[in-house]
Amino acid sequence: MDLLVSTEWLANELGARDLRVVDATYFALDPARDAGADYEAGHIPGAVYLDLAHLKDDGSAVPFMLPTAETFAGRVGSLGLGSGSRIVLYDNSPHRTAARAWYMFRSFGAHRVAILDGGLQKWVAERRPLETGRVMLSPQGFRAVRDPVAVRDLVQMKANVASAAEQVLDARSAMRFNGEEVDPRGLASGHIPGSRNLPFDALLNADGTFRSRKEISAAFAAAGVDPDKPMVATCGSGVTASVLLFAAALLGRGDIALYDGSWSEWGARADTEKETGPACVTKRQTA
Repeated sequence: MDLLVSTEWLANELGARDLRVVDATYFALDPARDAGADYEAGHIPGAVYLDLAHLKDDGSAVPFMLPTAETFAGRVGSLGLGSGSRIVLYDNSPHRTAARAWYMFRSFGAHRVAILDGGLQKWVAERRPLETGRVMLSPQGFRAVRDPVAVRDLVQMKANVASAAEQVLDARSAMRFNGEEVDPRGLASGHIPGSRNLPFDALLNADGTFRSRKEISAAFAAAGVDPDKPMVATCGSGVTASVLLFAAALLGRGDIALYDGSWSEWGARADTEKETGPACVTKRQTA
């Protein structure tokens, strides 16, 4: 199974015994929308609801941090996803939250995981079938082992500001990255010193599908990413950064990691440097 699958492919595979379809919709900055209610109103036949908004570390002061391996295994196993399942993720979110779910599965050791190109939006546009209500499958055993190489923490990110050993790529909009727009969470403006900017939606077509690999490669190059150097992705809360990680994986890159705390952590602290202006413009503010 490829990392990115088409609606046609999924329509032909629905009903396969080892296939599990998962709705990973999460409205990160729109709490008025209820992803669970949307799922029950209409989802791809057989799809289970991940409830991504609540799949996090509730013991962390930083919002939306990765859950423990035990929490993750318990949740996905209860949905009928086993370690041997082929898993196809989709969403109906403007932030393409299926990529966050993909990153989580990969970081906990699952590798037979794909994203539905274009998500529910494309499925509906093609007038493919939907079903209502909630799908309940028999629980399965899911073995989750967290890969520490896939995650960066605050200490590592601070050290990287000095060493520049890993290139940091920010998925937020240019206005938020530059500090020209107020942070929606009320945090400091700007970005991590030395980081580059590649807004996640630059990797997507108007219909929500991913751009070609050639176009994705060109977008990374235009952002100043060196293909021979390790990369860490960041954003507001670790969601849209996962779109960058998935796109990098489409290009065959394996040396990619997520700064899970992202700007929700970095921008909230008084002991972190903040930089404003476009990438490579040094305007540091030491708090």
